[in-house]
Amino acid sequence: MTDIVGNETVRSLWDGLVAACGDREFLLFRDRTGSTCTYTYCTFNEEIDRTANVFLSMGVQAGERVAVQLCTCPEFMMCLFGLAKIGAVMVPMNEQYLVEEAAYVLGRTEASCAVVEPKFLDLYRAVRGSGPHLPKGVLVARTDDDSVEGVDEARAALGGEESLHDFSRLRVAAAAVLDEARPLCADDPAEIIFTSGTTSRPKGVVLSHANLLFSGLYGDWEVTLTKNDRLLTTMPACHSNFQLAALMPVLTAGAALIVVEKYSASRFWSQIREFKATVTQCVAMMLRTLMLQPESPDDRNHALREILYFLPVSDAEKEAFERRFGVSLMNTYGSTESVGWVLTDPPAGPRRWPSVGRAGLGYEVRIMREDGAEGAPGEIGEIQVRGVRGRTIMKEYWGDPEATARTFTEDGWLKTGDKGYVDEHGWFFFVDRKVNMIKRAGENISTTELENVLVDHPRIAEAAVIGVPDPIRDQAVKAFVLPVSGARITEEEVLAFCEEHMAGFKVPSYVEIVDSFPRTCSMKIEKRLLK
Repeated sequence: MTDIVGNETVRSLWDGLVAACGDREFLLFRDRTGSTCTYTYCTFNEEIDRTANVFLSMGVQAGERVAVQLCTCPEFMMCLFGLAKIGAVMVPMNEQYLVEEAAYVLGRTEASCAVVEPKFLDLYRAVRGSGPHLPKGVLVARTDDDSVEGVDEARAALGGEESLHDFSRLRVAAAAVLDEARPLCADDPAEIIFTSGTTSRPKGVVLSHANLLFSGLYGDWEVTLTKNDRLLTTMPACHSNFQLAALMPVLTAGAALIVVEKYSASRFWSQIREFKATVTQCVAMMLRTLMLQPESPDDRNHALREILYFLPVSDAEKEAFERRFGVSLMNTYGSTESVGWVLTDPPAGPRRWPSVGRAGLGYEVRIMREDGAEGAPGEIGEIQVRGVRGRTIMKEYWGDPEATARTFTEDGWLKTGDKGYVDEHGWFFFVDRKVNMIKRAGENISTTELENVLVDHPRIAEAAVIGVPDPIRDQAVKAFVLPVSGARITEEEVLAFCEEHMAGFKVPSYVEIVDSFPRTCSMKIEKRLLK
């Protein structure tokens, strides 16, 4: 395959980075206690090679899957790149997985071993007790850090359980130069990221070395990232928006990555200033909690030139945020399957909020109607993406050819399942996730649209809307409302506001006032837990 990646791999990427940027600052990691550690490209590559050598000593073969359930930390990245360097495949595990979820992923991938946080040790004891999982055992990481949750219990257990291994001690003892350079190809799988399920089990998205490198080069184009940039992220390391939209673009540009383990609205802007960040990532929850902080004379005192943003909030929220903090949101759309943010505001020129941009380099995007015809400008349909499988878009779902076949059209387009439209100038507009569309008496209702209306109420901080069964209308609309701190609002007031600001068929049938929302580790509301 002749493209911008060629036959480069993660290993050859790091070889080039050490040669070109060895003494440059690569990673600054701020942990949840406030401590910071720093790595140059050279010193981090040595840690990657130590990690790879630990896996080699465990007998991990090329193509073998290794599960990693770590919080956001340097060791997560060491595992990702260390496994890739020896041709093995990382399976990142969501921090919030419970026994059944973890066992499902381990069973699907037949992972040979796992690297885990001390606090997850009991979880993995239970997982191994539920079936023949992890024959090469469990490696417990971060045992050298007294501040890590569960570390004392883990240290005590390491001496008495044969299946447990001290990953930190093994890594320190390993050589800082790779012991074995196995044959590698850009098309080899590098990791399997399981997407969160809605009504079905999660599916494992297979990403190749080429996918990882392309995501970096694509992100560099999208944000005009250079070696002089400093990208700060608070995204969870197990998620693709950390790996593909932050970590890899930093590497392919030779820039600096600032990773903050735990997001804090009260500390975010001071961290942006402290680390002199020029680019950052933001999701709706962050935007809203930042706006709730007391105004400060320093609100516009920063060096940020770009904020990567994922899908729109209301016009009023966006305008207020940009005005207060003196920033511009770069709106984007994509998925783990699409690898890059396939729709994006261009790196230069005008933007058309609430558009999620135009098709990016290396992609084609179209809108398809339910009857199989391509949608005309302004016509709502499914967003479909065309790229090169295993290069610019995912290769497949792991071990699931049927799901893979359902996800691609006969002519090779990736079916996202999301709804949107395109205008006559090629600007795309996101309407809603397919799973967020409510069918009420023949009318299609976007839950995102209703949520954006609800949060315009001055006493509503956040809202979530779902469809619930209705014996007459197929589905009814139910709204969950979180009041602004210190404020009070009644169900009747919410309904009156809705009746004033939305069409009658969109007005919720039910309203529930809540004190908090269940959340994913990426801070999104976990709608599937709402009833």
